[in-house]
Amino acid sequence: MPSYAWKGRNRAGMVQEGAMVAESKELALAQLRRQNIVVTGIRERGKEISLTKAGRKVPPKILAVFTRQFSVMIDAGLPLVQCLEILALQQEHKNFQKILLQVRQDVEAGSTLADAMRRHPKAFDNLYVNMIAAGEAGGILDTILQRLSVYIEKAVKLRSQVRSALIYPTAVIIIAAIVVAVILLKVIPTFAALFTSLGAELPFPTRVVIASSNFLARYFIFFIIGIAVFAYAVRRYYRTYRGRRVIDGLLLKTPIIGMILRKIAVARFCRTLATLTSSGVPILESLDITARTAGNAIVEDAILETRKSVEGGKTIVEPLKDSNVFPNMVVQMIGVGEQTGALDAMLNKIADFYEDEVDAAVQGLVKLMEPVMIFILGVIIGGIVIAMYLPMFTLINKIG
Repeated sequence: MPSYAWKGRNRAGMVQEGAMVAESKELALAQLRRQNIVVTGIRERGKEISLTKAGRKVPPKILAVFTRQFSVMIDAGLPLVQCLEILALQQEHKNFQKILLQVRQDVEAGSTLADAMRRHPKAFDNLYVNMIAAGEAGGILDTILQRLSVYIEKAVKLRSQVRSALIYPTAVIIIAAIVVAVILLKVIPTFAALFTSLGAELPFPTRVVIASSNFLARYFIFFIIGIAVFAYAVRRYYRTYRGRRVIDGLLLKTPIIGMILRKIAVARFCRTLATLTSSGVPILESLDITARTAGNAIVEDAILETRKSVEGGKTIVEPLKDSNVFPNMVVQMIGVGEQTGALDAMLNKIADFYEDEVDAAVQGLVKLMEPVMIFILGVIIGGIVIAMYLPMFTLINKIG
């Protein structure tokens, strides 16, 4: 028969724990009730969850749905362990299911929910864990979960807007590169052989296209390797302290794209800080967490400088203004919120405004890039076609 480890309280309120053998969990609970023990946790031995393979990051969309469902169930009055068990069993993401079962197991063994989640940083980041801890300490876990679900849903929406802006130009560039490569590698050599056999005098554009075709055919493998090496080198450089700041600084200075990235950083900063401060997380810890979730090294440095200034007794506004990263309107509105004691409400208003700005800017960028990419693709393909037909006109005139 299976063995069950249990934990509970006796009539005097003293905590007791132990192990017992029973045919099922229900029979074990009935036997403990007969002993006047109120069970707070029980699990079957030998069925502890192993997370050696649960290392992949949980997608934000799945985390957002889980948080929303979790908040509804807690608000409805269901016990914490039961909520975790129900959500784990209905979870389709296998890695996240293992994590939730482990969290349930740790909570059942007496751990707090925040500490149990803290053991899985790839599923629950510092922001999530600190807000859960604040909710448990203040007895407002359902409210904190609702705020978290709203925050994650808005963050997912913001991320999807950025991705949607990049999908179209990326797809067009990839398709254009494939089409041009096929033309240069397969079509142009046929025309070049034809022109050579006819002894036609090739104009300069045609010679350029044929030379490009020969170069690509000869060094195609090295060209692909060079692109891969360059991408790998940039990625490694970006992982360094200096490289991340150089590349992020250049991105912020890029026309159009830099403006959108700055708005995204402002929206993320305001939304994260508002969510943390309204949940009771201390301001210094909130700034520290917000800096680590900024997504841009330049913005992260500005927030960390703000944290140092606040730790030294200054207001948030002064260092934000000196950083030259945040727009003056944002700094002034944060100053008003700080003076009136409604900082979280003001930050939420700024975040709403800039999220709408990002949405409008992304849509404008997509509309602008459509004709630009079509024009570039038409010039490239059309130029190659015209360059190949120019010798034919010369041959037709000679025949005539």
